[in-house]
Amino acid sequence: MNADDSLPDQADTVIVGAGIVGCNLAYQLTELGRDDIVVVDKGPMPTTGGSSSHAPGIMFQTAESKILSKFAKYSRTLYSDLEDDDGVQAYNEVGGIEVARSDERMDYLQRRVEWAQSWGLPNPEILSPEEVEEKLPLVDTNEIQGGYYSPTDGQVSGVVACAALAREAMDRGAKFVPHTRTEDVETENGSVSSVITENGTIECNEVVIATNIWARQLGEKLDVHLPVTPVEHQYTMTEPLEELADNRIDVSDHPLYENYKDVSGDKVDRLLAGPDRPILRDQDNAMYFRTHGDSYGIGSYNHESVVPDPQDLGDNEEDAEQGSIHEFTEYHMNNATHPDRPDKAPRQASDELLPATEGRELEHKYNGMFAESPNGLPVMGPVQKYDGLWTAAAIWVTHAGGAGKALAEWMENGVPRLPDGPIGLRHCNVNRFDAHEGSWDFARDIGGEEYRIVYNIMHPKWVWTDHQRDIRRTPMYHSHKELDAELWAEAGWEEPHWFDSNADLLAEYGDQIPDREGWEDKYWSPIEGAETLHVRNKVGLHDMTSFNKMEVIGSDAGDFIQHLCTNDMDLDVGDVRYTLMCNENGGVRADITVTRVDDDRYLLLTTGREVGNNHVAWVSDQSPEDVVVNDVTSSLAAMVCTGPNARKVLSKVTDVDLSDEAFPFFTSQQFFIKNVPVTALRVSYAGELGWEFYTPSEYGEQLWEHLMDAGEEYDIRPYGNGALDALRIEKGFRLWGEDLHTEHNPYEAGLGWAVDLETDFIGKEAVVEAAEGNNIDHKVACLTLNDEEATILPHRPVLDGDDPIGYVHSAEYGYTVGACVVYTYLPPEYAEPGTELEIQYEGERYDATVREEPLLD
Repeated sequence: MNADDSLPDQADTVIVGAGIVGCNLAYQLTELGRDDIVVVDKGPMPTTGGSSSHAPGIMFQTAESKILSKFAKYSRTLYSDLEDDDGVQAYNEVGGIEVARSDERMDYLQRRVEWAQSWGLPNPEILSPEEVEEKLPLVDTNEIQGGYYSPTDGQVSGVVACAALAREAMDRGAKFVPHTRTEDVETENGSVSSVITENGTIECNEVVIATNIWARQLGEKLDVHLPVTPVEHQYTMTEPLEELADNRIDVSDHPLYENYKDVSGDKVDRLLAGPDRPILRDQDNAMYFRTHGDSYGIGSYNHESVVPDPQDLGDNEEDAEQGSIHEFTEYHMNNATHPDRPDKAPRQASDELLPATEGRELEHKYNGMFAESPNGLPVMGPVQKYDGLWTAAAIWVTHAGGAGKALAEWMENGVPRLPDGPIGLRHCNVNRFDAHEGSWDFARDIGGEEYRIVYNIMHPKWVWTDHQRDIRRTPMYHSHKELDAELWAEAGWEEPHWFDSNADLLAEYGDQIPDREGWEDKYWSPIEGAETLHVRNKVGLHDMTSFNKMEVIGSDAGDFIQHLCTNDMDLDVGDVRYTLMCNENGGVRADITVTRVDDDRYLLLTTGREVGNNHVAWVSDQSPEDVVVNDVTSSLAAMVCTGPNARKVLSKVTDVDLSDEAFPFFTSQQFFIKNVPVTALRVSYAGELGWEFYTPSEYGEQLWEHLMDAGEEYDIRPYGNGALDALRIEKGFRLWGEDLHTEHNPYEAGLGWAVDLETDFIGKEAVVEAAEGNNIDHKVACLTLNDEEATILPHRPVLDGDDPIGYVHSAEYGYTVGACVVYTYLPPEYAEPGTELEIQYEGERYDATVREEPLLD
């Protein structure tokens, strides 16, 4: 790799960080035709001294997260084509095996098979202990119950991959500059203008922060608070083992040997030696293993979280100790310090599983650092605050290839893509975070917790319990507490999932609520079903303050709204319209409700939870200078009163005519509920007669009390998010981020009725193509399980025989229709009502039938 210490004074794009992420991104951008790219790093190249230099490079591709699995799958393909200067491949496709020491872990490994089928990973299978031993002869089969085998898993050498990626990027015009610390990024009129380094300034149009564990520090200089947390985990290599004597490898003639040795010292002789057998993971003990020639490498997450302060991190300078490595803490290897594994030290667990390591000296020991984010996913994309500022952080070697490809497509073509099509990055978008998540107090605690759970068996509905709670409280928080709400943290909001005060409803509705057991029973209460049925039969009140709300103001606000939205947005004051926002590729960027509240003022309502801030950033980024976009999520309390008796309840607290003639569906009025000013919308995500109410936050608690008091004679009940999910899914209402997202266009999503092709909007050209029947690779399908007592959870494969043809996007029991309702996307020929299919869930197959939607009208 021929990096150049001379610093240019201008570039179109500057990538700060030449680790595996920066190298991948430069490679991908140049492959798309860019050539005016400069990559700077404060360390030597390609062994910069960051995580890419010390990481053992294990590649387990399977995850519950589709994004991570897709990134890993692409990375594996890319790395398999990379070679060093002597033609040695960067990727060792030796397979990967994850073993189970408990019944619970065996159930988890079955889920991994199903996730692999859902995400298109080839040939996943469950192995018996004997089959594990055939592939990993040193494993003690008495310690395990079985294993999960992914044959295309393996190991990548980070430095070989970096060198190969950089070489090809440089051949296409990119320039790599080592030994150059970035000190600041200058901005002008809301856009990046230059990068200031210790060796000079580079004027530029774009900057990408790809510094991983150092990302937070550079962001702080720009007043951008990236919740990227460095955490330490342990890695060590045994002395040579007699059992591996035939695997000894001399790597001293490797073309990167001297460069790597300058940064990593004598351990280069092991780190450059690839594995000769499947990589191994013992998640019950938060450990992983791979061979380095005649030595076994042992990685351990099995200790208490160690979170260094970003300000105390070392640097990667020539002849200096590697900045991403701290001194090995013997105590953490030889004592049980992990809070969830208090009975067994990591060294004991290792020696039990691999008896050949018992009593052997551990050499080349270090605590290596990597970066965590609050949800364990990458932090990537365009930073809303500055035009031209991008991030690519909290990304592992395993996922860097796919992340680099998606980000390059995003930067060059406006939409993140992988070779098999667009990929939604809603849970990776840097703009997903709320203000509190940028504090070091929050990032430290949650980064440490993400480290703690990284190998734990986590339920998809699990929420934080002991850390960083009660941050955001809706005005109705204390009322919820008084009603014994089961509160879950969603984007920092304390949101009710059900109310224990409604347990008495089980006497009335319990016979319509099937029992659950196993995985689907966790984080669920039958009260959710009772609340659902009560709303369908009587009336309920739901706190929806956390839904994201935007105010768009200006004389050109109407034209801007039309530019954003697929529907005809020529609204009169008081009109409400459901519409979509699409990206440039025609993918559904959001579904929103737009209300024209005045001549030049509109209220935009969209989903909340973790993904809602992405929509706020999108609308703000698209807005012209003469239009103001305000995020009013926190300034407006919101709730919905819905159910057959909703009109009766509201008539007790207002004189407004609520009849269908005077207050039609999808209209809005402003009036008073007793003494509280409200903007009322005749809509309901529950699909029943109902009104949504918006009022300044200080009135929220009073409004809630007025409605609860007025509804007492009609047995009004509060209901939580669990009931809301059940209510909306059996009505066929989409939930953005689950069964509606950027990977599908409006016609694939069954929402062509929300498109008016006579108007102009972002993504129209692609949407027109879809309207004409082109680019329709999948169609949304509503299925119900034939077993009326069964319930499943998302992210499991939909099968035609043994062939996966889709996966479950969302699923919830429909208490009114009497069956579990599933939404998925299928090849069009399978999406026809009446089609019989199967869904694989927890090792069982469930018969399912495609239905006409909506199931309730």
